[in-house]
Amino acid sequence: MADNRNFLLGKGERLTEPVTAAGRPMVKVPPYTFQEARARLTPMFENTVASFSQMPETAKPDGQVVASLVLNPEYTAKSYYPAASLREYGLRAVGSKAVSITPEKRSGGRVAQARPTTELYIAGEEAAFARFSSDLEKGGMAQKVQTELTSIEKFSEVPPAAKLKGDIKKKTSPIEVVLHASEFRRDAFIIKAFQDYARQIGVEPDLEHRFHAGGLCFLRMEAALDDINELAQYAFLRAVRQMPRLRTFPAVRTMPGRSRSVSLPSLPAVDGGLRVAIFDGGLPDDSVLDPWVTISDPPGIGPSVPELVEHGFAVTSAVLFGHLRPGEEASQPFANVDHIRVLDAESDNDPLELYDVLERIKNTLDSSPQYDFINLSLGPQLPIEDDDVHAWTAVLDDYLSDGNCLATIAVGNDGAADAAQGLNRIQVPADTVNGLAVGSCATLGTPWSRAAYSSVGPGRTPGLIKPDLVGFGGCEAEPYLVLHPDSGLRPSGIWGTSFAAPHVLRMGVGVMATFGNNLDPLAVKALLIHTARSGSETQAEIGWGRNCDEVDDIGVCPPGVVRVVYQGELTASKYLRAEIPMPDGDLRGMVEVTATCCFTTAVDAAHPSNYTRSGIEITFRPSASTFVAGAMHPKSESFFSQSRLLQTEDELRSDAHKWETALHSKKRKRGSSFDNPAFDIHYMSRDEGRPDNTINKINYALVVTVEAPRHPDLYDQIVRKYRNVLEPMVPIQIPITV
Repeated sequence: MADNRNFLLGKGERLTEPVTAAGRPMVKVPPYTFQEARARLTPMFENTVASFSQMPETAKPDGQVVASLVLNPEYTAKSYYPAASLREYGLRAVGSKAVSITPEKRSGGRVAQARPTTELYIAGEEAAFARFSSDLEKGGMAQKVQTELTSIEKFSEVPPAAKLKGDIKKKTSPIEVVLHASEFRRDAFIIKAFQDYARQIGVEPDLEHRFHAGGLCFLRMEAALDDINELAQYAFLRAVRQMPRLRTFPAVRTMPGRSRSVSLPSLPAVDGGLRVAIFDGGLPDDSVLDPWVTISDPPGIGPSVPELVEHGFAVTSAVLFGHLRPGEEASQPFANVDHIRVLDAESDNDPLELYDVLERIKNTLDSSPQYDFINLSLGPQLPIEDDDVHAWTAVLDDYLSDGNCLATIAVGNDGAADAAQGLNRIQVPADTVNGLAVGSCATLGTPWSRAAYSSVGPGRTPGLIKPDLVGFGGCEAEPYLVLHPDSGLRPSGIWGTSFAAPHVLRMGVGVMATFGNNLDPLAVKALLIHTARSGSETQAEIGWGRNCDEVDDIGVCPPGVVRVVYQGELTASKYLRAEIPMPDGDLRGMVEVTATCCFTTAVDAAHPSNYTRSGIEITFRPSASTFVAGAMHPKSESFFSQSRLLQTEDELRSDAHKWETALHSKKRKRGSSFDNPAFDIHYMSRDEGRPDNTINKINYALVVTVEAPRHPDLYDQIVRKYRNVLEPMVPIQIPITV
């Protein structure tokens, strides 16, 4: 029997073409004249150089130190990076973070008020800073340096107390130390000097199990509180915090009132070629999941723990079958999975085990063939911080940066913790910009809302919209039903974001298993966000919304609706015009256009406020025949700027939204106002916050839905008009439904 469903359309990239950008003059009026800047900054530089002289010589590797340079809030765009000043004095930026300050002055006589800006960490020889200070006092500086000095608001040493993160309560604690030091040989002297400095104090850093990411080095060690304060004097120390523990897991419990068993399908996975990895607590040697699961233990891991195996079993059940229904047959798995056990008997007892777990994950990812999907329902019990990127986040973002793998990451179960202290915020590594952070809703039905335990956003900018999505994760009144290693085929109940994440992952795997190589993981991510059901709660609670629970809700267009997927590459500094397909003739009534654009990017872990190295700016042009006088391109209208993303109090920087890796919005207009509408996509790149044109290309996925209720045959009209251009994505695999 013919399948008459209207499947989403692919090959939207055939509707794209490069366009030439219209030039925009950039006139910047500085808040200070050079003479004003010189008068302000001279005492700051003198005090900073004096403070360097008071530091222990052993805390200054090869005579080098690190200073803080805060830009005036009007100079946060990437084009205002003080490159000439740093180059002139042999200095370099080794990191940055977002801060909020009230500047002494604003340009144009405007009233100064608290605004977000960037604090740069500047490294170089102590003598170079002294020369900079001397030249500033004398006034003899190159013209480019004079110009850049007007953008500097503050200059100072980095006080040791500012490097202490959180409340280190114990007299002797396992700690995590972050250094401004890359993995490259040129920075080896920083790590060696820190080891010598720490030994001089009487503590020993663990260099064997260190991690490098984006110009940072993450170390674990144990130290007394007095020693920690002394360690913080080391010039290249970025941060020190008490080592967080791994999250605790909710117990899986049997459900006396739900004693009816399920039956398992006799069929293999829908697509046996997909590679799906679950990093968790392990599985028993023999279980009912064996037909679809390959189990592996990384080298050197300790013995398993029954409670952790229960968690791993439940997560794997959720990926394979989703939420079970007692008395019914479980759904056919969309793919087989690799379950990699990364937790052992030490995971709950040894705080230093946090690094061992990450090392097992990283080694597996580095040594295995590329995975299409991975799930992490574990991580540090550590709320994210706005001014620091954790090793877990940086390592995962690096792996996911090519867009060839989609990772779902549970946001944590501390949503009911103290909000005033930020303890209810999403937990590391759910702040990845290249992954999909998943929170939990409490019910399968409607109305639905965020589960009270599900940790909340916002995320860090960039990456403000976190969680990305919420999925069903259960609650005490309506638990998520999974298989238990000791209960045979009788479902057991549980709840937590640990199960919302694999629940969402299963649907992403289902979309790819159904439509095959027509979609890549990045397009699957865009589709999951695009088709999410919005809710009444804020984006800080539910992100873009709740995921769809059926593949047809994502891949099938109802009457009056057409959905198109564009996949391709963007070239740095270039513009790409993506035509929005419309039928011939005017559309009657109101028409709604919904669009989602996702991309993945390399990251700079040392620069949280400039974390993503790639960004996009999208311009909506609804009518190709409407021009402003003298304009090169058709008149534009706001589109993504209307989303709630740009209306938060924290999002004040004019260009910050351009560096978000997921954009989603919709616009409703009279159908007759559309005339060959299009999106112009501009790809920008940066390195450590400054412009960079060496990153040539990135992958992107754009999903566009056009809904015209008064045209139930819209899909057929589009297919006819764009025949041999757009192609219906006919399923290559159809799961058996019972």
